[in-house]
Parts: sequence; C-alpha cells; structure tokens
Amino acid sequence: MFFSCENKKTGITKPDTQESIDQDIKTIHIFTALCDNRYQGITRVSAALGNGQNINTNLYWGALYGIRTYFKKSNEWELLAAPKVKGVILERLVFRHTEKNYYLIADAYNGKYIKQCTVDFLNSICGNQKDALPIDGKTLGIGGNASLLAYVGHDGLMDFQLTEAFLNTDNIKRDVIILACYSKRYFSPHLEKANVNLLVWTTNLMAPEAYTLHDALTGYINGETNEEIRERAAAAYAHYQKCGINAAKGLLVTDW
Repeated sequence: MFFSCENKKTGITKPDTQESIDQDIKTIHIFTALCDNRYQGITRVSAALGNGQNINTNLYWGALYGIRTYFKKSNEWELLAAPKVKGVILERLVFRHTEKNYYLIADAYNGKYIKQCTVDFLNSICGNQKDALPIDGKTLGIGGNASLLAYVGHDGLMDFQLTEAFLNTDNIKRDVIILACYSKRYFSPHLEKANVNLLVWTTNLMAPEAYTLHDALTGYINGETNEEIRERAAAAYAHYQKCGINAAKGLLVTDW
C-alpha cells in the first residue's frame, strides 16, 4: 500500500563457478534493499516498516507482504534454510519449489547499503558477479549463475548515480525482473549492454510488495511467455492494490 520509490563485501564473487553447480537445477536470486526512512529517498513509512536494519518488521521483508513473510506462507515454496551471512546482507533465505526443480535465494540488504545492493544486482545480471551456494546436498548457482535475477524495493537510482559500466561478459542472456518505482526509466541506461531478457519492470510509482513477484515467478516456472508472466504480475498487483487491471498493465510492462 506504500509508494517507496559504502561499498562492502557481500560474499558474491567474480570467479565463474559454473563447473561445480548442479546443472539440472534452476535458481532464482532476489536482491532486496530493506526499506529505509533514513537512508533512502522514499515516501516515509512508520518507524518499524522503514527501519532498514530490522529484518523482522521491514516493509519489504518481515511485514505482511514482505518477501520473507509472503514466500514462507506460500503453498508453492518451502523454506529450506537461512545460511549465515555477514556484511551488508542481513539475512539470506533459501526456498525450494514444492513441485518443480527450482530453488529461490532471497537476500535482504541493510537499507543503508542500497547502492551496493543495486551494483551487485547489475553486476550479476550481466555475468560479472557469480557464486555458488551449497545447500540441501546440492550446489546452487547464485548471482550471475542464477537463471533469473530480481530486484525488489526502492529504486535507488532515483537518488544516486552509478558510473560503472555493466557489460555482459559471457554471452549468456539472463531473465530479469525489476520491481521498483520507474524501473524502466532509471535502469534502462545500465542495461543497454547487459544482454538481459526483461520479464517485468515498471513505468511509474509502485508498491514493491512480494505478491507481484510471487505470481510472476509462478508463470516463469510454468514456462510461460514474457507476456503471460507480465499478465500474472499485473493481476496480482491489481488485486492487492485494488486498482483496475488496465492501470496495473500500464504500470507493469515486459521487454523493452
């Protein structure tokens, strides 16, 4: 319901670890910078929802429609583990799909370090930041080794500028979702040479809550087209935001 529109190590590394990854498993990696009244240029929310250092009450993570809460309640996903993390990532959750051979890794970044979260996401989608995560007796690809990468949260590019060049380094086209205010406008300049497949991103202000991502992923895992995935995302947004479906389709778009 809310419109929310330093550089430290995060544990994601540059080396290509493709050989050690279980190739029959597909992974989805979610990057979320926690909502933060103090360090982000958002429309202010309550102190608890806007505390970017508190995973339990944060609007984008521990609140009713936050990533952690919503996916834990989903019948489509099973929470497997919360591996230890350090630095700017405050919590990492690993989910397994209940029917398909998909794993989902969700990272909650300290809201103060939204710039680092954004850079890590952009480096990952172009293949410049890759890693592997051992879990459940398997080795999962994360960062640039994931098949789909999603950014969910405030659009920090409305507040700061990036000078890095995000160039695709391995000729692999990754699937991408960006749920943040005006993400098409602000992320486009950084994606021109990243070689990505844009499943869903936005044209205006939005509430980047978990239901939109959740339903988009349902379509993705079912092998649906970009347009069908976008339709699912728009239907979820219209339902929870109580807006018209046409308005939701105008907000949530696919491709370039």
